[in-house]
Amino acid sequence: MNHIVNVQDAVTAFADFMEPTDAELDAIEREMPVILADVDLLDAHIATFDRTPTELDARRIRRARRRALAARVALINRTNESLPGGAA
Repeated sequence: MNHIVNVQDAVTAFADFMEPTDAELDAIEREMPVILADVDLLDAHIATFDRTPTELDARRIRRARRRALAARVALINRTNESLPGGAA
């Protein structure tokens, strides 16, 4: 019989260096508006899976799509501003 204690060392042996770095966490935080906008867009689409979309659903999807695109543009613009030399 194998006890879980025997397997625990193999499972947790690499845990210390498998954590996200500070740079990765900062990147996730910078991208969070895009992530949240994409979640809103998915929610709008999911709401219409089991029925025919109404005009209100179509407006909700269009608004969510515009917010997702605006969030992506804002992220790209912030990224380009932080690069040395700027865009040519």
